[in-house]
Amino acid sequence: MATKSKPKAPKAGKKTATPKPPADGKPVLLSGGNPQIPKADGDAPVQDYIAAMPGWKHDAGRFLDELIESAVPNVKKAVRWNSPFYGIEGNGWFLSYHCFNKYIKVTFLRGTSLDPLPPVGSKDPNTRYFHIFENEPYDEAQMKDWIRQAAENPGDPLF
Repeated sequence: MATKSKPKAPKAGKKTATPKPPADGKPVLLSGGNPQIPKADGDAPVQDYIAAMPGWKHDAGRFLDELIESAVPNVKKAVRWNSPFYGIEGNGWFLSYHCFNKYIKVTFLRGTSLDPLPPVGSKDPNTRYFHIFENEPYDEAQMKDWIRQAAENPGDPLF
């Protein structure tokens, strides 16, 4: 006679469920201090992400959001994969960013079409990055120009 085996218990240290948000209602900070924000469309979830960015990254994120809005007045916003995305309606997504321990990684999704190229390459042949570090100034005019160029080019239809 066949016997039913008992389901195996999860291995020690293995995650079995997603973490619950803290009781205070503030977003969980993932590794590198990246805020965990549910996926959603519009400005509100992006502002929630920026509000939850820790330390100096909060001001840098707010400034970057304002820079994007000034360069691309009709920008479309969303949060996916715990990162804010910026795009043009009907033209795809052109930019995203994500917090790491020591910097904010600005992702130009079709960055190889920009001139000059943003300085950091990617495994993806179309993507280029720019890293924002604390207390390291960067050329804001160049960043705004990259943002304008990225918005004018066909974006990535990610979602």
